[in-house]
Amino acid sequence: MWLCRPGQAGDPCTAPLQATTVPAEGARTVQRPAAGAGSAFDCFYVYPTVSTQDAANANLAVQRAEVDAAVAEASRFSQVCRVWAPMYRQRTEASLLQGLGADPAADDVAYESLLSAWRDYLDHDNHGRPVVFIGHSQGAAMLIRLLASQVDPSPALRARTVLAILAGGNVTVPTARTVGASFRHLPLCTAAGEDGCVVAYSSFPAEPPANADFGRPGQGVSLQWGQLATAGLQVACVNPAAPAGGTAGLDPYFLTATSAPPPPRVTTPWVTYPGLYSATCRSSGGATWLQVDTVDPAGRPVVSEPLGPAWGYHLDDVNLALGNLVHDVAAAETTYARHR
Repeated sequence: MWLCRPGQAGDPCTAPLQATTVPAEGARTVQRPAAGAGSAFDCFYVYPTVSTQDAANANLAVQRAEVDAAVAEASRFSQVCRVWAPMYRQRTEASLLQGLGADPAADDVAYESLLSAWRDYLDHDNHGRPVVFIGHSQGAAMLIRLLASQVDPSPALRARTVLAILAGGNVTVPTARTVGASFRHLPLCTAAGEDGCVVAYSSFPAEPPANADFGRPGQGVSLQWGQLATAGLQVACVNPAAPAGGTAGLDPYFLTATSAPPPPRVTTPWVTYPGLYSATCRSSGGATWLQVDTVDPAGRPVVSEPLGPAWGYHLDDVNLALGNLVHDVAAAETTYARHR
């Protein structure tokens, strides 16, 4: 069962991309990008926790929640790749309310469902094409497990890995290193345009508290993919706006209908706020996170922490940096094509 599949009627991953640019000062402009149907690259997207079904694991019926997630997080990548997004039997919101580590059996069901979809895609649809992996929250946790078991040990699949974007999933590395722990071979990205590497982060406005579900190893979302150790480890942070390190401005994109509050006089599906946020990776007190600072609101809406400090800006991890992430994919694809 596919949520997004190239050529599929009503594919949410090819939703309209027109965006209104709302600067701090000056005139607004409208961007009119289009999906790149002829891309030589595939994106394999795994959506975050969205299912409101009653059972511990969702079924494979495509519902509004999955469609909305694909539009909000994956559709803009259609500019740089053909997006595939499988339905999978994720743990539902009801299940996760019992605790992220409360039901390992349900986590296994979710993973086995995703693994089945990945194998089906490889057997019938990939045809040797290079792949970008994209996941957020539970989707990132499931992708960490998939990459660790299926891609990282395989030289052939690693050679076809263009980039892995794993936001809010607690990719883990040995302290001050770029590879190890989660993956033996796939390293964190350390330069703009690098390919075959991982972009991972969790966004917060300040140091994650001790009970944070993201940014601290061995707890929270780490439990969904089985990472329990803490000694000598840290959660990875690669700044999507500056993979080589340092502080840089974020290029956020939000669906106009869900921008809180919606900006006036915006009629396009998307809105972007240049110069509103900056970001840098920080480590302190056993936590590592993407520090997101508001630079110049100028009356524009800003993100908040609706689920509290333990979650930080988790709900907006992808959208806060969506323009940067699409650029990162395009740059990695250029490098990949040059080296192959």
